[in-house]
Amino acid sequence: MSLADLSLVEAYTLLRRGEISSRELTQAVLDRITALDDELHAFLHIAPELALEQADAADRRRKSEQSSENPLLGIPLAVKDVLTVTGMPCTCGSKILQDYHPPHTATAVKRLQAAGMIIVGKTNTDEFAMGSSTENSAYGVTHNPWDLTRVPGGSSGGSASAVAGRLVPVALGTDTGGSVRQPASFCGITGVKPTYGRVSRFGLIAYGSSLDACGVLGRSSEDVAAVFSAMAGKDPLDATSQEIPLKPIPLGGSQDLRGVRIGVPREYFIEGIQPEVEARIREAIEVLRSLGAEIKQVSLPHTEYAVPVYYVIAPAEASANLARYDGIRFGPRVEGDSMWDIFTRTRGGKFGSEVVRRIMLGTYALSSGYYDAYYGQAQKVRGLIKHDFEQVFQDVDAVACPVAPTTAFKIGSHGDDPLAMYLEDIFTLPANLAGVPGLAFPVGFDGKGLPVGMQLMGRHFDETCLFKISHAYQQVTDWHKHAPALG
Repeated sequence: MSLADLSLVEAYTLLRRGEISSRELTQAVLDRITALDDELHAFLHIAPELALEQADAADRRRKSEQSSENPLLGIPLAVKDVLTVTGMPCTCGSKILQDYHPPHTATAVKRLQAAGMIIVGKTNTDEFAMGSSTENSAYGVTHNPWDLTRVPGGSSGGSASAVAGRLVPVALGTDTGGSVRQPASFCGITGVKPTYGRVSRFGLIAYGSSLDACGVLGRSSEDVAAVFSAMAGKDPLDATSQEIPLKPIPLGGSQDLRGVRIGVPREYFIEGIQPEVEARIREAIEVLRSLGAEIKQVSLPHTEYAVPVYYVIAPAEASANLARYDGIRFGPRVEGDSMWDIFTRTRGGKFGSEVVRRIMLGTYALSSGYYDAYYGQAQKVRGLIKHDFEQVFQDVDAVACPVAPTTAFKIGSHGDDPLAMYLEDIFTLPANLAGVPGLAFPVGFDGKGLPVGMQLMGRHFDETCLFKISHAYQQVTDWHKHAPALG
């Protein structure tokens, strides 16, 4: 087995024993990227020299500290290209930020660097994280390692493809409406969207400021939990981050879910869902029941409004956040006869069609005479969606449901139908609107050999419960160990 095939936990075990070095592990990862990324296109930027320098520093640190308790020291990491890292470009998958090099590093990334993780590069993304397929990147489409003719999901498709393809053991993504969980499902890996405010958003280039979250993608719950734990916590540079202690995350071999109550919402098993997806989810729920969990039918009655609510609020916030990209302060500029001409030419020529669509939707929703009817009303319904979760979590500890209504779809199949693309997020949007944590993990395959993922959602700031449930499931199943045939 190649060193690049190691999960985070497996690599940590060998590093701790001194059987491999961080340099050897990092070189194996870089070699794997070189061999396979031409067909996957998971990366937009690779930094081999910097990565090997960091690996050597990790090896020296391990010898000097004599510490075996840091599972992240010397582990390679990929970062979605909407999170800033000094010394690397940050394009957000957009021509309007081509060649932009940020002056600061995102807090989440900085905390992982402090733990000794090695940044090997930046991964592809839908432009400004607006999309569900990673087809909207200005720098090309990313492919799903399980079937190169299909999407990896989005917008964190580059990170998901890199982890599933064994290019890196773990990667960072962001999740505004499902952009960690849906790619995790499509690519057969594990991904977490933390509670809003659990992980600092400083250095995350904003799409929807009240919805954005920085998450993690990895092979297993253990891998993801290790990275998430190091990222979490209050940050003075992000006023929305919260000083709420993280409960210890059990990473042992426990399979006992007795006393855990799991709700199954009837609104998440709708007409049109792929039958194989529903079958795999219900099978996984029965596994959880066999481990001692109490399974209860619950209702989240305002789920049906999640898509229209999200596609008012998120574009409205995007309209405000993306107003700063004008060709004056940073990024390329298209010259014109006046300041307004420069604005128009730069924004019209450098933004992609999906970003333009959402800016226009958001600007209209915020415009005089329409604010109350659209944005104001959407915020009221958002409150109802949040209340649904608050009510349900009085009776259960977590909610289990599909991540997406289908498995990965063909590249180009939704190109002329934005609504069909938006509906891919129907099961993931509510968690962002309510601010609750969500976790996706693989529970099997469909008839075409494409992964199916299950989603868990929990109480605010109780990610530990989600990790406990998914880890117990992964102790008695091996879906998370399956790998696509590449190379």
